[in-house]
Amino acid sequence: MVDVTQHDLVPDHTVLDDAQEVEEVLEEYNVNKTDLPKIKDDDPALPGEADAGDVVRIERDSRTTDTAVVYRLVVE
Repeated sequence: MVDVTQHDLVPDHTVLDDAQEVEEVLEEYNVNKTDLPKIKDDDPALPGEADAGDVVRIERDSRTTDTAVVYRLVVE
């Protein structure tokens, strides 16, 4: 089976393990955890350790900036 996480077009997905880091992100954007855009827990691009309720940092290449960072809430 092909590991899609290794494909060039799939951006880096990182699970935020530190609760303090999650709180900083939520404060920066002035949102609640449930207000974040969602990503399904069975998405093939997610790291294996991602569980429902986790927040994932996604780093994409951008034409206007070097890297665009977005956050998603993992849901079932």
